[in-house]
Amino acid sequence: MAMAQTGRSGCPINLTLEQLGDRWSLVVIRDVMFGNRRSYGELLAQSEERIASNILADRLKRLTASGLLTRRPDPTHRQKVIYSLTEAAIQLVPLLAHMGAWGRRHTRPSKELSVRAELLEQGGAPLWNAFMEELHHLHLGSPRPARSVFGELQAAYEKALVKRSR
Repeated sequence: MAMAQTGRSGCPINLTLEQLGDRWSLVVIRDVMFGNRRSYGELLAQSEERIASNILADRLKRLTASGLLTRRPDPTHRQKVIYSLTEAAIQLVPLLAHMGAWGRRHTRPSKELSVRAELLEQGGAPLWNAFMEELHHLHLGSPRPARSVFGELQAAYEKALVKRSR
C-alpha cells in the first residue's frame, strides 16, 4: 500500500520520517510488534517509556489514519478495540532491526531490553523474514508458520529478566 505524499519533498527518507519520525509512533509500533500489545489499555499500562494517555490516543489515531495500524472491535468487550499491524507496518521489521543494532552499538542499552535486537541482528534477513511471516499470521490472519520467532524473542527477553533479578 503506497502512502500519500504530504511532505515538503518527494524524498523517500523525508516521506518515511513524516510517517514515523516522532519517537512515540515508533514506540507504539514496537510495542504492538514485539510485545504483542494489541489494545489501548495494554499499550498504556505496559509502556516502558510511560507514554501519556493523550499521546498514545493521538498516535494510535495517526498510525491508523496513515495505514500502519488497523482497528477492529474486541469481541470480548464492547467498548474496546484491537489494533493490528498492516502489511506496511510489518515491512518495518528490517528497519527496526537495523535501528536496534545501531542502538546496541552506539548507546548504552539495558541487557534485557536489547536482547531482541541482538537476536534480530545475529539472525539477519532470514530471521526477519520468519518474524514477518509470523506477524502476518498474528495480525493479518495468514496460516501459522512452523517457527515462532516471536516466541524465541520473548523467551530470550524473559531469560534476560531472570538474570537481571539475580
